[in-house]
Amino acid sequence: MRIYIGVDPRQPVAYNVLHWSIVRRSSKPVAIVPLVLPALPITRTGLTDFTYSRYLCPALSGYQGISVFLDADMLVLGDIQELQSFVNGQHSVYVRKSENQFEWPSLMVFDNAKCQKLTTEYIEDQTSNPQSFEWAESVGDLPEEWNFCVGYEKTDEIPKLVHYTAGIPDFSETKHLDYAGEWLAEKESMTSNCSWLELMGDSVHADLVLQGIQERKKTWQLRHTQNSKQQSQTGQPEAT
Repeated sequence: MRIYIGVDPRQPVAYNVLHWSIVRRSSKPVAIVPLVLPALPITRTGLTDFTYSRYLCPALSGYQGISVFLDADMLVLGDIQELQSFVNGQHSVYVRKSENQFEWPSLMVFDNAKCQKLTTEYIEDQTSNPQSFEWAESVGDLPEEWNFCVGYEKTDEIPKLVHYTAGIPDFSETKHLDYAGEWLAEKESMTSNCSWLELMGDSVHADLVLQGIQERKKTWQLRHTQNSKQQSQTGQPEAT
Protein backbone atom coordinates (compact mmCIF):
# COMPACT_ATOMS: atom_id res chain seq x y z
CA MET A 1 0.00 0.00 0.00
CA ARG A 2 1.25 3.47 -0.88
CA ILE A 3 0.38 6.16 1.64
CA TYR A 4 0.84 9.90 1.17
CA ILE A 5 0.91 12.30 4.10
CA GLY A 6 0.52 16.05 3.78
CA VAL A 7 3.49 17.77 5.43
CA ASP A 8 3.18 21.16 7.10
CA PRO A 9 6.76 22.40 7.70
CA ARG A 10 5.49 24.38 10.69
CA GLN A 11 4.84 21.20 12.69
CA PRO A 12 6.98 18.25 11.51
CA VAL A 13 6.17 16.43 14.77
CA ALA A 14 2.64 15.77 13.45
CA TYR A 15 3.97 13.94 10.39
CA ASN A 16 6.40 11.86 12.41
CA VAL A 17 3.87 10.78 15.03
CA LEU A 18 1.36 9.80 12.33
CA HIS A 19 4.05 7.93 10.38
CA TRP A 20 5.05 5.94 13.47
CA SER A 21 1.43 5.15 14.37
CA ILE A 22 0.90 3.67 10.88
CA VAL A 23 4.00 1.52 10.52
CA ARG A 24 3.87 -0.04 13.97
CA ARG A 25 0.26 -1.21 13.53
CA SER A 26 0.24 -2.21 9.87
CA SER A 27 -0.04 -5.95 9.22
CA LYS A 28 1.89 -5.57 5.95
CA PRO A 29 4.69 -3.31 4.71
CA VAL A 30 3.66 0.16 3.60
CA ALA A 31 5.36 2.80 1.49
CA ILE A 32 4.86 6.20 3.09
CA VAL A 33 5.54 9.28 0.97
CA PRO A 34 5.65 12.76 2.57
CA LEU A 35 4.12 15.42 0.32
CA VAL A 36 6.77 18.13 0.61
CA LEU A 37 5.85 20.95 -1.75
CA PRO A 38 9.32 21.83 -3.17
CA ALA A 39 9.69 18.21 -4.34
CA LEU A 40 6.33 18.13 -6.17
CA PRO A 41 5.32 19.10 -9.73
CA ILE A 42 2.90 21.82 -8.57
CA THR A 43 3.25 25.05 -6.60
CA ARG A 44 -0.40 25.75 -5.81
CA THR A 45 -1.16 26.14 -2.10
CA GLY A 46 -4.15 26.90 0.06
CA LEU A 47 -4.60 26.99 3.80
CA THR A 48 -1.71 24.51 3.99
CA ASP A 49 1.07 23.42 1.63
CA PHE A 50 -0.87 20.23 0.91
CA THR A 51 -4.32 21.71 0.29
CA TYR A 52 -3.96 20.80 -3.38
CA SER A 53 -0.95 18.49 -3.48
CA ARG A 54 -3.10 15.77 -1.87
CA TYR A 55 -4.79 15.26 -5.24
CA LEU A 56 -1.46 14.26 -6.81
CA CYS A 57 -1.59 10.82 -5.20
CA PRO A 58 -2.99 8.96 -8.26
CA ALA A 59 -0.52 10.65 -10.64
CA LEU A 60 2.42 9.98 -8.31
CA SER A 61 1.29 6.34 -8.25
CA GLY A 62 1.22 6.12 -12.04
CA TYR A 63 -2.57 5.77 -11.91
CA GLN A 64 -2.12 2.19 -10.77
CA GLY A 65 -3.35 0.34 -7.69
CA ILE A 66 -4.66 1.99 -4.55
CA SER A 67 -3.23 5.01 -2.80
CA VAL A 68 -4.21 6.66 0.46
CA PHE A 69 -3.91 10.30 1.48
CA LEU A 70 -3.89 11.43 5.11
CA ASP A 71 -3.75 14.85 6.74
CA ALA A 72 -0.79 15.11 9.12
CA ASP A 73 -2.94 15.91 12.17
CA MET A 74 -4.11 12.31 12.52
CA LEU A 75 -3.33 9.23 14.58
CA VAL A 76 -3.89 5.70 13.29
CA LEU A 77 -4.96 3.25 15.99
CA GLY A 78 -5.98 0.42 13.64
CA ASP A 79 -4.43 -1.57 10.82
CA ILE A 80 -4.16 0.78 7.84
CA GLN A 81 -4.40 -2.24 5.51
CA GLU A 82 -8.11 -2.44 6.32
CA LEU A 83 -8.76 0.59 4.11
CA GLN A 84 -8.10 -1.54 1.01
CA SER A 85 -11.09 -3.73 1.85
CA PHE A 86 -13.49 -0.84 1.18
CA VAL A 87 -12.35 -0.41 -2.42
CA ASN A 88 -14.92 -2.38 -4.42
CA GLY A 89 -14.33 -1.03 -7.92
CA GLN A 90 -17.49 1.08 -7.93
CA HIS A 91 -16.02 4.49 -7.04
CA SER A 92 -13.12 6.72 -7.99
CA VAL A 93 -12.34 7.64 -4.40
CA TYR A 94 -13.54 6.73 -0.92
CA VAL A 95 -13.91 9.22 1.94
CA ARG A 96 -15.66 9.48 5.27
CA LYS A 97 -18.79 11.40 4.33
CA SER A 98 -19.11 13.51 7.45
CA GLU A 99 -21.53 16.41 7.75
CA ASN A 100 -18.64 18.81 7.32
CA GLN A 101 -17.90 18.19 3.65
CA PHE A 102 -14.71 20.25 3.86
CA GLU A 103 -13.27 17.36 5.91
CA TRP A 104 -13.91 14.75 3.20
CA PRO A 105 -10.50 15.28 1.54
CA SER A 106 -8.63 14.85 4.84
CA LEU A 107 -8.58 11.09 4.23
CA MET A 108 -8.98 9.74 0.71
CA VAL A 109 -8.57 6.23 -0.62
CA PHE A 110 -8.01 6.49 -4.37
CA ASP A 111 -8.74 3.79 -6.91
CA ASN A 112 -5.97 5.30 -9.01
CA ALA A 113 -7.02 4.00 -12.42
CA LYS A 114 -10.37 5.79 -12.01
CA CYS A 115 -8.72 9.12 -11.16
CA GLN A 116 -6.96 10.03 -14.39
CA LYS A 117 -8.66 13.42 -14.50
CA LEU A 118 -6.37 14.36 -11.63
CA THR A 119 -3.46 15.52 -13.76
CA THR A 120 -0.82 17.97 -12.57
CA GLU A 121 -2.22 20.53 -15.02
CA TYR A 122 -5.73 20.19 -13.61
CA ILE A 123 -4.55 20.46 -10.00
CA GLU A 124 -2.30 23.46 -10.73
CA ASP A 125 -5.04 25.29 -12.64
CA GLN A 126 -6.33 28.09 -10.39
CA THR A 127 -9.81 27.80 -11.93
CA SER A 128 -10.24 24.13 -11.01
CA ASN A 129 -11.82 23.05 -7.74
CA PRO A 130 -10.69 19.51 -6.89
CA GLN A 131 -12.16 19.84 -3.40
CA SER A 132 -15.62 19.62 -4.97
CA PHE A 133 -14.81 16.10 -6.24
CA GLU A 134 -15.98 17.16 -9.68
CA TRP A 135 -13.21 14.95 -11.10
CA ALA A 136 -14.67 11.76 -9.56
CA GLU A 137 -17.28 9.65 -11.31
CA SER A 138 -18.59 8.71 -7.87
CA VAL A 139 -17.46 8.92 -4.24
CA GLY A 140 -17.66 5.95 -1.88
CA ASP A 141 -18.22 6.19 1.87
CA LEU A 142 -15.87 5.00 4.62
CA PRO A 143 -16.95 4.09 8.17
CA GLU A 144 -16.91 6.81 10.81
CA GLU A 145 -14.22 4.98 12.76
CA TRP A 146 -11.75 5.69 9.94
CA ASN A 147 -11.94 9.48 10.26
CA PHE A 148 -13.19 10.40 13.69
CA CYS A 149 -13.06 14.18 14.14
CA VAL A 150 -12.17 15.09 17.71
CA GLY A 151 -14.43 17.69 19.29
CA TYR A 152 -17.21 17.26 16.74
CA GLU A 153 -18.21 13.63 17.22
CA LYS A 154 -18.78 11.13 20.02
CA THR A 155 -18.40 7.36 19.97
CA ASP A 156 -18.45 4.50 22.44
CA GLU A 157 -15.90 2.61 20.35
CA ILE A 158 -12.20 3.41 20.01
CA PRO A 159 -11.74 4.92 16.53
CA LYS A 160 -9.27 3.37 14.12
CA LEU A 161 -8.19 6.81 12.94
CA VAL A 162 -8.39 9.92 15.10
CA HIS A 163 -8.38 13.32 13.40
CA TYR A 164 -7.34 16.28 15.55
CA THR A 165 -9.08 18.94 13.47
CA ALA A 166 -8.64 21.67 16.10
CA GLY A 167 -4.92 20.98 16.46
CA ILE A 168 -2.70 18.12 17.61
CA PRO A 169 -2.43 17.72 21.41
CA ASP A 170 1.15 18.98 21.32
CA PHE A 171 -0.33 22.43 21.91
CA SER A 172 -1.32 23.48 25.42
CA GLU A 173 -4.61 24.75 23.97
CA THR A 174 -5.64 21.27 22.78
CA LYS A 175 -4.21 18.94 25.45
CA HIS A 176 -7.64 18.67 27.08
CA LEU A 177 -9.44 17.30 24.00
CA ASP A 178 -10.53 13.69 23.52
CA TYR A 179 -7.78 11.23 22.61
CA ALA A 180 -5.05 13.68 23.58
CA GLY A 181 -3.50 11.01 25.81
CA GLU A 182 -3.28 8.57 22.92
CA TRP A 183 -1.47 11.09 20.73
CA LEU A 184 0.95 12.11 23.48
CA ALA A 185 1.67 8.44 24.24
CA GLU A 186 2.38 7.85 20.54
CA LYS A 187 4.75 10.82 20.50
CA GLU A 188 6.59 9.43 23.53
CA SER A 189 6.82 6.04 21.82
CA MET A 190 8.10 7.65 18.62
CA THR A 191 10.88 9.53 20.43
CA SER A 192 11.81 6.76 22.88
CA ASN A 193 15.14 4.97 22.87
CA CYS A 194 16.88 2.22 24.82
CA SER A 195 20.29 2.66 26.47
CA TRP A 196 23.42 2.75 24.29
CA LEU A 197 24.75 -0.35 26.03
CA GLU A 198 21.60 -2.37 25.30
CA LEU A 199 21.66 -1.42 21.65
CA MET A 200 25.38 -1.35 20.88
CA GLY A 201 27.05 -3.33 23.65
CA ASP A 202 27.54 -6.44 21.49
CA SER A 203 28.31 -4.53 18.28
CA VAL A 204 31.70 -4.59 16.55
CA HIS A 205 31.56 -0.80 16.81
CA ALA A 206 31.29 -0.76 20.61
CA ASP A 207 35.09 -0.67 21.10
CA LEU A 208 35.29 2.68 19.31
CA VAL A 209 33.06 4.29 21.93
CA LEU A 210 34.46 2.36 24.90
CA GLN A 211 38.03 3.31 23.99
CA GLY A 212 36.97 6.93 23.82
CA ILE A 213 35.44 6.64 27.29
CA GLN A 214 38.67 5.16 28.63
CA GLU A 215 40.71 7.99 27.09
CA ARG A 216 38.46 10.61 28.65
CA LYS A 217 38.72 8.78 31.99
CA LYS A 218 42.52 8.83 31.82
CA THR A 219 42.50 12.54 30.98
CA TRP A 220 40.21 13.24 33.92
CA GLN A 221 42.33 11.16 36.31
CA LEU A 222 45.54 12.90 35.19
CA ARG A 223 44.00 16.34 35.67
CA HIS A 224 42.63 15.34 39.06
CA THR A 225 46.08 14.08 40.14
CA GLN A 226 47.76 17.30 38.98
CA ASN A 227 45.24 19.43 40.84
CA SER A 228 45.80 17.42 44.00
CA LYS A 229 49.57 17.95 43.79
CA GLN A 230 49.18 21.69 43.27
CA GLN A 231 46.83 22.01 46.24
CA SER A 232 49.22 19.99 48.38
CA GLN A 233 52.12 22.30 47.51
CA THR A 234 50.14 25.46 48.29
CA GLY A 235 48.56 24.03 51.39
CA GLN A 236 45.04 24.57 50.11
CA PRO A 237 42.41 21.91 50.78
CA GLU A 238 41.31 19.82 47.83
CA ALA A 239 37.98 20.96 46.35
CA THR A 240 35.12 18.52 46.68
